[in-house]
Order: sequence, then structure tokens, then C-alpha cells
Amino acid sequence: MSPKLRPLRPRETMPDFVSTALDERGLRDRYDARPPYQRNDYLLWINKVKTEATKQRHLAQMLDELEAGGVYMGMKWNG
Repeated sequence: MSPKLRPLRPRETMPDFVSTALDERGLRDRYDARPPYQRNDYLLWINKVKTEATKQRHLAQMLDELEAGGVYMGMKWNG
């Protein structure tokens, strides 16, 4: 019997402003299609910063990457 695998990082919660932005830009399906680790990484990246300006900058980059496709955290991604 194999042990249960645990995620390396706790699961991040999605703030309302992120959910709203995904829906307003019509990117919810693209976000949901990403692997769980990417969705969690994006949320951690947004949630961990302290200033609102940085949160918004990270959110904008996530939305732009989802819209463009083939990009994850500034890196080429073939998903």
C-alpha cells in the first residue's frame, strides 16, 4: 500500500477580486484547465504580497498569460 501524497504547499484560497476578474475577462475556463499546481501557484503569488498595487500587477500578469496561452509565470509552457 502506498502512502498518500500530500501537496508540498497548502491549497490557496481564491480571493473574490481574482474570481471576479476571471469571470469579467472570460478566462475562467482557461484558468480551470490549468493543472492544479499552476492554479495554486498563481493564487499563492497573488495572495502572499502585501501591497494592493503588487496584487493587481500579479493578477494582471496571470490574466494576460491565461489569455495568451502557452505561458506560465513568464515562462513558455506547452499545456
